[in-house]
Amino acid sequence: MASGGLACVKYLTFFCNLLFALTGLLIFLVGGMVQLNYAHYSNFVGDHIWTAPIILMIVGAAVAVICFLGCCGALKESSCMILSFAILAVVIFLFEIGLGVAGYVKHSDLQPLMEGQFNATMRHYKEREDYRDAWTLLQTELDCCGTYGPNDWEVIYANKTLPPACCSVINLSEAKECTVVHATQSGCLHKLLGILDSKTLLLASVVLAVAGIQLLTILFACCLYRSFRRSYDHV
Repeated sequence: MASGGLACVKYLTFFCNLLFALTGLLIFLVGGMVQLNYAHYSNFVGDHIWTAPIILMIVGAAVAVICFLGCCGALKESSCMILSFAILAVVIFLFEIGLGVAGYVKHSDLQPLMEGQFNATMRHYKEREDYRDAWTLLQTELDCCGTYGPNDWEVIYANKTLPPACCSVINLSEAKECTVVHATQSGCLHKLLGILDSKTLLLASVVLAVAGIQLLTILFACCLYRSFRRSYDHV
């Protein structure tokens, strides 16, 4: 029969496992929200960067599965299940730290990477319909024009006209087509970069809070494992 101290650690571990599961759900939801709301900007960021939300969703799902093992181990007083949970939780914890460090290191390369993507999609704007659709969506949603401004489109439109999405409103008495005079003067690169910077801060905050809860859960699991082993040794 478990002692009072052992029972306390057991239920604390069970409670922390529930929090651990909630952190997994939080990671999954954050990754899903970023993927759902901003995946259509992937042409301007790069597919290998845009895999981060998908990785977060996979990690979140894995955390939820691992927590089931920890909860069962705590309630059944199984040292084997608790040890397995602790090892898997440490692996997930280290993976999250590595993912956060990689994201921080790669963040400094984001602007030149995006600039390259912007230039590539603009260069092939007329040949590829998906690029035209992506630019139309980007310029309409962010109320911007070109990479740094409407003059960027001069390499594509020799007659000084611009994509219609660059002009949110055109006075038909002044012009029938979108031109630099009527276009939005803000470039799209810095606007999209600002959005991604804010989401990066959100993801970093979530990962930091999650890591603290997970570390606490791992420590309780290790204490519970030691308590179980001592209890079995005394029997």
